[in-house]
Formats: sequence, C-alpha cells, structure tokens
Amino acid sequence: MIKGLLRFLLAVIFILSGFVKAVDLVGFSFKMEEYFAPNVFNMPFFEKFALPLSIFVVVLELILGFMLLIKLKLKFTLSALIALCIFFGFLTFYSAYYNVVTDCGCFGDAIKFTPWQSFMKDIVLLVGLIAVFILYRKDFKKKDAYSYSAKKETGNKFKYILLGVFSVAMILVGAHGIVHEPVIDFRDYKIGTDLRAEKAKIAKNPSQYKTFYSLKNSKTGEVLKVNQDDYIKKTEYWAEGSPWKIEEGKNESVLVKEGYKSEIAKFKLEDTTGTDLTQQIINAPKAILIFTYYPQNVSPELIKQLETKVKTQGTPAVYGVSTLPNTFKSIKNLMMDATAIKTIARSNPFVLVLENGKIVDKQPAKDYLK
Repeated sequence: MIKGLLRFLLAVIFILSGFVKAVDLVGFSFKMEEYFAPNVFNMPFFEKFALPLSIFVVVLELILGFMLLIKLKLKFTLSALIALCIFFGFLTFYSAYYNVVTDCGCFGDAIKFTPWQSFMKDIVLLVGLIAVFILYRKDFKKKDAYSYSAKKETGNKFKYILLGVFSVAMILVGAHGIVHEPVIDFRDYKIGTDLRAEKAKIAKNPSQYKTFYSLKNSKTGEVLKVNQDDYIKKTEYWAEGSPWKIEEGKNESVLVKEGYKSEIAKFKLEDTTGTDLTQQIINAPKAILIFTYYPQNVSPELIKQLETKVKTQGTPAVYGVSTLPNTFKSIKNLMMDATAIKTIARSNPFVLVLENGKIVDKQPAKDYLK
C-alpha cells in the first residue's frame, strides 16, 4: 500500500513537471540557454541546440513518469529516473551555490522555485525514488531485467498501448506550443490580463532592496559587508582619511521586503530616444503592438506584411517593439528588453492587442496574417 502510493505520487510529480514544460517547450529552451551562457557553463555553441535538447529532456521525463505510473519495466524506469534526478540535482545545486540561474524552470511558469528550493526538491525526489526502488526490489526479475523479450512483454501490451496514446497526446501539446503558442498560458501575460491593474498593484506594494557595500581596510586588509544605512551613519567608513575603501564591482543589492510579484513589472516601452511611453499605450482605448525579440531572424517581407495589416485596423496606437531601433519602417519603433519580450509570448514575431490596457489578443505573426 505504502510503496504503491509513493510510486503513484512520484509518477504524478514527474508527469506534471514534464507536462507544464511540454506545454511551453520554447520557454523551457530559453531556460536551457541560460545554463549554456558564459557566466554558467560557458557552452554557447550549445545554445542553437537548446530547443531539441529541451524536447528530449521533457519527452524523457514524461515517458518515464508515465511508465512509473503504470508500473511498466519498473527496474529500468526507476534506474533512469534516479539518474535523471542526479543530473538535475547537480544543475540545481550549481545554480543555487553560484546564484547563476535564478529559476530552473522545473515546473515552467506554473510554479516558481528559488535555486535552493529547486535543489531540495530534487533531493526529496531522489530519496523517494531510491525508497521505491528498495521497496520494489523483490518484484524485479533477476534475469533480463533490462532486456526486451516478446514473450515476457505479452502481458504488458495494454500498458504499451496506453504509453503510445499518452506519448502522441504530449507530442501534439508540445508541437502546438512550438508552432503557435502554449495551449495553456501559465504566464503573467495571459489573455484577459489587465496591465493597468497589475501596474497599480506593483506600484502599491513594491519590493524593497538594500545595497550592501564591500569595504576593504587599506591598512589591515580586513573586508566588511556593510548595508547602505550603516555606511551613511558611521563616518569612520567614509570620512576623509578613512582606511575603508569601497571595492568596486563587489557591491550587492539584497531583497529585504518581497513586494507584489509580477513579470509585468518589466513591461516598459520606450521610444528610440528613451522616452517612456508605457502609460500612454496601456491607457489607450486600443493599441496594436508587433513584438520581435530577435529581429535579425525575421524576414523584412514578414515585417512589411505585418505593418500593412496593423495599419488597416483603424487603430491610431500602432507600434513595433523590438531590441533594435530601426526594425520597423512604416510604424513607430519602440524598444524593450529581449528577455521581457520573450516572457510575453514565445513566437518571433508576435502581435499583442490591448484595449484600455487589457490583453484581448495575442498571436504569432503567421497566425495573425491568416
């Protein structure tokens, strides 16, 4: 009873974890790119393979999770999941210890974990898998536990059919997210979100940070971490002739009060001169915005088609938003951070339609042009 319940719970966790990533494979690939970045594992040549690798990892997690659920090839399944947990445990520990990837993307945008929470989650799963392995050890066949035999697997035909149906369903879910947009939107920018209301909540309850200075005593070599308030209060740190000097590049901004959390805090639209037009746009009766986080990969012909269509919609507030100032030729260019654009939608480019600051439509460019 206990071993069956533990196996069921672990299987559900792996399936849910894989599902929320399968829904948004492009988003998970962005997370993989972070691990390949120079400041993490310094393997930028792998960035172009981020999406195929993401698909492989998610498919593996889903299939193994489902095999664990239906108790199919249990010894192989548990061994593979244990290996997978060890691998991800290493990644999450590295991220937490060096504070380089702040969210592992383990549950996509559905559930956010801090780096240390992600590591502890992997440890708990690993312990659970080892416990299930031990509890089921008497059920494993001593011979050919890892091999395939048609005679041996005759009784498992129905399980293989279930696994096939499940796999096809997950492939369709993942393909939809790659070709179009995720079938379920776990992000803060889902259709129906009121950007004005979210901005007001953020302004009413902002996160508070304090700067900690790294000070080094030029006489003794002693190093101190001092917060901004204490630094100002204690004149011995900054008075003329003080041996304490701020170490450049080693200051830290530390969160001291968690405010209202929303990715919409990063929704900031500026023109090419740096003027902030965010409020003007979210207060407009209607605004149509074309976004591209990587304009170099978008054909000029596609941009031209999009510009032509949005200009025929009878909406005065029409803008093109990208990371380069001259991406759009016949509509006004606005600037936005690439990471912030990727958070809104995964397609490159895509079209966002606002009515009084509320998101009423969000489509990949090719769907919008149909």
